[in-house]
Amino acid sequence: MSDKRELVFRAFNNESVERVPVGFWFHYAQKEGGSAYEHPEYREQNIKGHKHFVESFKPDFVKLMSDGYFWEPKTTEVLKSANHASDLRALNPIANDDKWILDQISLVKELTTSFGSEVATFYNIFSPATALKIAIGGDKRFAEFIKEDKESVIYALSVIAQNTQKVASGVIREGGADGIYISVQSVQDLSVGPDLYAEVISPAELSVLAAANAVGGTNILHVCGFLGKRNNLSWFKNYPAKVINFASVVEGVSLSEAKKIFGGKAVIGGFANGADGVLYSGTKEEIQAETKRLLSEAGRTGVILGADCTVPKDIDFERFEWVREAAKETIAEKASA
Repeated sequence: MSDKRELVFRAFNNESVERVPVGFWFHYAQKEGGSAYEHPEYREQNIKGHKHFVESFKPDFVKLMSDGYFWEPKTTEVLKSANHASDLRALNPIANDDKWILDQISLVKELTTSFGSEVATFYNIFSPATALKIAIGGDKRFAEFIKEDKESVIYALSVIAQNTQKVASGVIREGGADGIYISVQSVQDLSVGPDLYAEVISPAELSVLAAANAVGGTNILHVCGFLGKRNNLSWFKNYPAKVINFASVVEGVSLSEAKKIFGGKAVIGGFANGADGVLYSGTKEEIQAETKRLLSEAGRTGVILGADCTVPKDIDFERFEWVREAAKETIAEKASA
């Protein structure tokens, strides 16, 4: 096992490490949410972007982006045409050998063949609820559909979950990824509280994680706070993921507090991900001071320094190196104290 792979898995297992790992990521395709079937160049942009990032920054581990393949085409077509929740009953699972599944497996295999022996890799997957709400028009419409006919929504989420399970297991078993990075998010509507979320939405998300766990994945749960979206982290505390990435700055929850919420599991985060955050706009001194503050607060066990979510595409990789340098210095300072 390479030194970086060992470092990351030791951190994930809450074991002592010679330095705290660092993990940041961003999208590579011109329009990450667009379709690689309509724009084949997105796939090539995605592949070239990953390889350039690995060669240039030499990251501790890599989140493999699904740019161009966020949404299954046939499912999305049905979802976009739904005027009522009952229309979601028109959904059907796709075949095991569907092109959307096979293309993602081949994408991941090309990337893991290139650098997977050196660094751990985790494939980006969106939860069934995210796929549904994006297609039908957002959180408010999603909440309205649940109120109108929650059984039809549960059915739709179960179908999307079946498709997603096939991707999750395939990219690990056949594509060579070490696990998945599954993004979940509370419905941004007060009418969908914890009980309704647990009844309607969680089963589909849990089924995807179960599929990834069943094929030996080391899986990361991302509780997404992109663009200031808020979540109650306790809703996800029993999700069977190995590691938790959450929006520490958006939620106002420290890394150490999150470790307690999630029963001591390893956590990823600490930095704001937007252009107004210190990681993107701060000086080297400011970034390294924030790195040391985060480690002073959270400790160095079961902690991976990262951001709330994806960072801007034009960020200078040197900024990630400043974080890594400060993490190394913190270990050295502790040793000499």
